[in-house]
Amino acid sequence: MASFKPTRIQTYPKLGEKVTEDTLYWKNYKPALQIKEFGAVTKIEFSPVPPHNYAVTASTRIHIYGPHSQEPTRSFTRFRDTAYGGSFRGDGKLLVAGSEDGIIRLFDIKSLGALRQFTGHSKAVHATTFLSDGFRVVSGSDDLSCRVWDVASSVELSSFTEHTDYIRAAAPSKLNPDLFVTGSYDHTVKVFDVRTGSSVMTMQHGHPVECVLLYPSDALLVSTGGRYVKIWDLLKGGQQLVSLKNHHKTVTCACLSSTGNKLLTGSLDRHVKVYNSSYKVVHNFDCAASILSLAVAPDDNMVAVGMTNGVLSVRHRKHKEEKETLTDRRRRGPVYRVNVKGKNFGPKQNDFLVNKAAKPHLQKHDKQLKNFEVSKALDSALQAWKRSSKPEVAVVVMMELNRRGTLKNALAGRDEASLARILDFLLKYITDPRFSRPLLTVGDIVLDLYQQVIPQSPVVERLLQRLLELLGREAELQQEFLQVLGILDTLFASLNLRKDVATLAAPPVAQGSQLQAA
Repeated sequence: MASFKPTRIQTYPKLGEKVTEDTLYWKNYKPALQIKEFGAVTKIEFSPVPPHNYAVTASTRIHIYGPHSQEPTRSFTRFRDTAYGGSFRGDGKLLVAGSEDGIIRLFDIKSLGALRQFTGHSKAVHATTFLSDGFRVVSGSDDLSCRVWDVASSVELSSFTEHTDYIRAAAPSKLNPDLFVTGSYDHTVKVFDVRTGSSVMTMQHGHPVECVLLYPSDALLVSTGGRYVKIWDLLKGGQQLVSLKNHHKTVTCACLSSTGNKLLTGSLDRHVKVYNSSYKVVHNFDCAASILSLAVAPDDNMVAVGMTNGVLSVRHRKHKEEKETLTDRRRRGPVYRVNVKGKNFGPKQNDFLVNKAAKPHLQKHDKQLKNFEVSKALDSALQAWKRSSKPEVAVVVMMELNRRGTLKNALAGRDEASLARILDFLLKYITDPRFSRPLLTVGDIVLDLYQQVIPQSPVVERLLQRLLELLGREAELQQEFLQVLGILDTLFASLNLRKDVATLAAPPVAQGSQLQAA
């Protein structure tokens, strides 16, 4: 009997996926820490000075974490109600935060007590930040006002009441200490000047604004709200440059990386998206829950994400030097030394070589195919992790079973759970052009086998109904593509005809010119 040949799994490239330098850069961020807070993490901010500790605002407290610590190095708990918007000063020595009771508190990082309290707001203060001079604080409140406070005397310097709804975002200018930006639920973004005491620019975002962000040059402004991320050019009077709609739910936060000023956005759809300088998505981070806050360390070595379930997820960027160091430091056991002994030994000139064929290693589905266990082989190929990350394995096994003539036997006699697993796989990949042909064969066999018992299971009946609707939509789409292709063929044919006519008409003109020249 001929030796068993394992199934050869073809590698199918993902359609539309382009690997760029930005993609490789952001793929180096690996999950490092998962910290459970006492409530939803509403704000994360890194200290601008090394070692770049970060403040996490959650529930009624603010925790300060080190770059690699799982426990807070310092906690500020002097809040009667929920705390909001913990922000560092430029030197990293002071921290300001608002609260649900309307009081703004100023903390020294090295001490636990509050240095100052700013009172004047009548409702919750969600947005607090320092102006770039470090001597004044800006606050935005649900009482529809934003105010500027003097750090030294705790006195209110100015108040702005141009918004008509809650103010939930504020960002200072890094170049001009008298300018700051606010975003409100009245769908507007306003730029205020402390010297004039009024707004100098207003942009209509179109949705309740959750976050505002200024580029370091102060030329571009980012606002997020609803499913939209909008970029505004402040040098052109607040003209909208780009409107991005890559999220499926409300975009709650945004930040900039230090390397190349890459824009990152987080949303309630549990995704963090990274944009390049052309505002195209180059990478995507998936999270376990809806995202409320997001921050990148000033040295780009950490990305911290805060979620509604109270989990703080921290990712660290792995450098090539670190990977090599970890590989070199890894201890090798005695088994490794025995296996590699003589590995680099080279034969001499008069030695007689005896080659020993390496025993092939078979995957689980190959072993079951070798033993003619066709149903178990199909079940092994349809395991959960293979269905999501390696669908080509299941498709190749189905093709091999069809070649042997045993695909019908592998699909027959299944219970509701295993049949639903197969139908889920068909729903996900039957419209993929890489797998559509073999999966259509599988779908036909499933319908032939179970058409009499489909009404007995509402789960299977619902999945089959979705499959039929999906195939109907795909057929209509293919029909439209064929119509477009016919239109394009007609256009190309008419263009070629015009070129031919022009080519035939050209020689007489050339002869006439030659006669004139003669």
